[in-house]
Amino acid sequence: MRLFLRLLVLIAVLLGLVLAVVLYYVANPKLPVWTPPQQVHYLEQWSAADRDVYYFTPQGTQVKGLRYDWFTALELPFSQQRFATPEYLARFGFLVDPAQKATANNPGNLPVGFTRHQNAGSPDVFLDITCAACHTGELHFKGQAVRIDGGSAQHVLPSSVPTLKGGSFGQALVASLVSTYYNPWKFERFARNVLGEDYDAKHQQLREAFKTSLDTFARVAWNDTHRGLYPTEEGPGRTDAFGRIANATFGDAISPDNYRVANAPVDYPQLWDMWTFDWVQWNGSARQPMARNIGEALGVGATLNFFDKDGQPLTGDERYPSSVRIHDLHKIEKTLQHLAPPAWPEDLLGAIDKPLATKGRVLFAENCAGCHVPRTTQGEGRKVQHLTMVPVDYIGTDPNAANNIADHRFDLTALQWDQQELQQLDVEPKPTAPMDLSKMSVAKGLAYVTAFVENRAYREAKISGTERAEMDGFGLPIGVRELRKYKARPLDGIWATAPFLHNGSVPSLYQLLSPQDERATTFYKGTFEYDPQHLGYRTEAFDNGFVFDTRISGNHNSGHEFRAGKLGNGVIGRWLLPEERWALLEYLKVLGGPLEAQLP
Repeated sequence: MRLFLRLLVLIAVLLGLVLAVVLYYVANPKLPVWTPPQQVHYLEQWSAADRDVYYFTPQGTQVKGLRYDWFTALELPFSQQRFATPEYLARFGFLVDPAQKATANNPGNLPVGFTRHQNAGSPDVFLDITCAACHTGELHFKGQAVRIDGGSAQHVLPSSVPTLKGGSFGQALVASLVSTYYNPWKFERFARNVLGEDYDAKHQQLREAFKTSLDTFARVAWNDTHRGLYPTEEGPGRTDAFGRIANATFGDAISPDNYRVANAPVDYPQLWDMWTFDWVQWNGSARQPMARNIGEALGVGATLNFFDKDGQPLTGDERYPSSVRIHDLHKIEKTLQHLAPPAWPEDLLGAIDKPLATKGRVLFAENCAGCHVPRTTQGEGRKVQHLTMVPVDYIGTDPNAANNIADHRFDLTALQWDQQELQQLDVEPKPTAPMDLSKMSVAKGLAYVTAFVENRAYREAKISGTERAEMDGFGLPIGVRELRKYKARPLDGIWATAPFLHNGSVPSLYQLLSPQDERATTFYKGTFEYDPQHLGYRTEAFDNGFVFDTRISGNHNSGHEFRAGKLGNGVIGRWLLPEERWALLEYLKVLGGPLEAQLP
């Protein structure tokens, strides 16, 4: 018996050691070292005032109930270092300027896109992650940084699922929340920092509210883990946007039966000129700017209630209260209309070879313009660019994103939508027959949800008529399309938007102009170091870099090939000689910018 007890004790000790090791590595994610640039250079894409509005205007997200002052007061699990220091957050890929200081719009001195908002009638100020966090880029070269406003972020944001590999902002944030709540000394420091003179009166209230937010994070992490919802690791600069929005809106908020595997991460697209596009999203599924922006806010964490306290669906004017901020969303949208594509900075990235760029201009007209120079019209108070939508079977790129949006269906019968009421919503095309709410597509389901959210938000803000049409965006209805296609957008500023294809599976423009067998099968992501020759981020191994494997479903680097063979099934043009690829790259550096006019 004594031997048996000793064996049990030994097993318990070993299990405790294993658990301690696991917890240590979960709480200490493997992050790249951040080396601050000597200087951040801002291109003349818009004014400094526009940039400040874009970086720090809230959109109504609440990051699972996390308050702004909680976030700025959190410590790392095994030290008293603040979690929200710029130097630490930069290691996840968030953008900070070494010269930045706290301002009225950014009192916590946080990275681009981290801001705050307060709901009407509430004393709480919530952490709000706005669109600038995901749609601002940066390139580093020879110790200098070039900020790309409206470009593609390279941070590791979404997942809070604990792994030994780590590297995710969500996982690290949850580890700090857990250690703060369960370590009494940490919580004491945290509470005194947050509450100040109100410590005695509000200590217990703070602890209860903090636990509520922590429990929300934990439920999401557990749900994502045991259901295996995100099998394709997103890594730096990617998220399965539609998959996460659908799982949050239809799974978390309605029924667990609505969870769907989301295996189609996509890059964060660049935003300049997008207000002129006839349809947006990678698969051209959305049309109205306000509805698109509301959907984005809901996906990042804006609150939305479908049911009352008794679990019954909300009806009539009570449908659906949310935290989205329509005035601020409109403000961001209007600011983006001033955003110009980035112009190649010769003083930082090297001089343009104008004779070579001139040759590239001819090659562009022959090989690229057919898809990437859209037909334009005047209408709806703007220049409209009608983008080419290319079938997946023709372009040959990874099909998961387009197929999931076209194929996934959700049971929304619990919402008890009235068919006649749906007909009256500003969603087009109008249904020609009664819809089966038990098999609603993600595009249509989100369109109707955002229509209801819009109606309530406009009504509460006392906005109607002409003002509403203007805030919607050029009077456009909420348009819905479900296409197995990807859009070919204009290529102005494309040199600043690596990596390439909708899923970020091709690291440079040179490889994108090459056949698939000349592209890297695996490469490292997570660095900002730029390659101004091949036009992409550098891909060499570095400590704690993310290994992108193009053999994994959702990561395929097939398609969009220039090679010999019949057009279609991934082949879009003839094989290009290496010297032709270099000429095209030189022209793509100046396309749409002031240097293009200087070509002979």
